[in-house]
This record gives sequence, structure tokens and C-alpha cells, in this order.
Amino acid sequence: MPGTDPGRRRAAAVLLPALLAMSVLAADPVGAQVMDDELFTLLLIDQLEYRLQDGDDLLTWEGEGRIGNDRNKAVVKSEGEYLIKPDEVESAEVQLLYQRMISDFFDAQAGLRYDFAPGPSRVFAVLGINGLATGWFEVDASLFVSEEANVLVRLEADYDLLLTQRLVLQPAAELNLASANDRDVGIARGVNDIELGLRLHYEILREVAPYVGINWEKKLGDTADLARDEGEDDDALAAVFGLRIFF
Repeated sequence: MPGTDPGRRRAAAVLLPALLAMSVLAADPVGAQVMDDELFTLLLIDQLEYRLQDGDDLLTWEGEGRIGNDRNKAVVKSEGEYLIKPDEVESAEVQLLYQRMISDFFDAQAGLRYDFAPGPSRVFAVLGINGLATGWFEVDASLFVSEEANVLVRLEADYDLLLTQRLVLQPAAELNLASANDRDVGIARGVNDIELGLRLHYEILREVAPYVGINWEKKLGDTADLARDEGEDDDALAAVFGLRIFF
């Protein structure tokens, strides 16, 4: 619209897709099925770990909180990395989401994501889907649209292999892509990076599981070039020691 403030147009570009998706999800996708309307809460800290890696040790976290019933939930997600030396936050994000059951094994999500670091901060509209795929793989696919209309895609998958009643081996993978360059935060168009991990959990209780493992991250394409230009490594192999908690 002529005369509309550019900041408002950017904000609308972020908010409208999320609001539209919420209205679509609010429709009843499960028809006349009888659902449990009892309210419940969950706090899951999936990863709280120390990564030991060639002079660039990290503290990392990944977790979420949920409140709702079987069909509808409000979800808060957060993840990030804290660099031990030089004592700074490497990355940090939080997502505020509405989650809607769309089948017996999958939920859709819509909302907002805010990146605190690396600077400058970024705001994204979020559309996603997560659940159990064939073979009991946990999958999570998210689409993020920034104020500048840059589209990011994050694909995640993991699998819990029960070795004993208490030992669980968990392979995991993550892939990130971008539709445009954003040099201020060190990402380039195309496939940005891949991350592979293998963690062995020991469930002291069902809700508490310390673990050890390995994690490998590799920046790809032009994103790797940007990292090298800044004097950073384009890959990192780490031994990890951590704790998984939920209640």
C-alpha cells in the first residue's frame, strides 16, 4: 500500500504467514474423533551438554516446554551454544509456537522465532511439522521466514535404539538450508551445514538420563567460505558429556 511504513510491511511479512497457518490449524483436522481434553504440562531438556573440541569448548542446550491437551498445545522451544573462551554466547534462539495434532503420529506448528545471537537479532515466522515417521524415527521439519523474506529450512531426525532397559543409543542428524545470503550472521544461500551426533544415554530414572557421545558439525558451500574468511574452522568434532531431563 502506498505510504505504508517499510518496517510495518516487514513485520506483516513475518506475522501474516504464522497467523494464517494458525487459523488453518484451528480447523478440526481429526473430525469427530474423541480426544482427551485434560490439560497437561511437560518440560524437556533434551540436551544440556559440554562439548570438548580442540580449544573451542562449548556449553550447549536444547529443550522445550509444553502446555495443552492431546489436540492443542502452546510450545516454547530454545536452543543455543555458549563458547567457553572467549566467554560469549555463540548462538541462541527461542520459538513461541501453537501446536496442533493433524494425525495419530504428527503435529503441525506455527508461530514466531527470535534469534538473540549471533547479532544482529532476527525475527522469523515459523511453520513446522514433527512426529514419528516410518521406522519410529523422530522427525522435525521447520520453515522460517525472516523480516527480509529470507527462507531458512531446518530438517532434524533422531532414533532411540534400546540396548537394555536403561541404555539407549541415539543417532541424530540435522541439516540447514537458506534461500539467500545473510553475511551478518554467517550464512549463505544453499545448504549451510550438517550436524551428526551419536549419544549413549543411561536412564537412572525414566526422567533423568546422563549421556556421553560424539558430535560432528560441518559448514558447507559458501557458508564454509564465510567461516574461513572470519578465521573460523568449517568443521568441528567434539566429545560430548551431558544430561537429558524431563518432567
